[in-house]
Amino acid sequence: MPQVVETIPDALATEAEAARAWFSGKKGTEFKVTGIVDPDDVGERDTTWAARELQLILCGSQDGHEMCLRERFALTPSDHGFDVVHLKETSSDPGSPAPLLDPPEGVRKGWLDTVTANNAFVVLVFYRGFW
Repeated sequence: MPQVVETIPDALATEAEAARAWFSGKKGTEFKVTGIVDPDDVGERDTTWAARELQLILCGSQDGHEMCLRERFALTPSDHGFDVVHLKETSSDPGSPAPLLDPPEGVRKGWLDTVTANNAFVVLVFYRGFW
């Protein structure tokens, strides 16, 4: 089962930040890295110019809705930092860590207060780890 770790290992921090900045630029909204999937499986880079794949948990707000996404990236060192390629899922992933993801602390902070101020009542549904 995939493991989601909230703290990005120092050895992967520069690449995680490069992927986050690239993704934020493409989506036109600011995301933050709140976790990494299976960081121990990433391993060492064989050569200086070899690509490394990272799976990151990115949280941000888009169109007034807070969201957290699991995204995969391939990062290759380049003269200007890293070349980033967004790896899209082509099929459903039975090992997806999505059921393990709870909103990271602070991501939904204030959301319930805002929603209850605008509505008579709010129904929260949690089903098998999905939120």
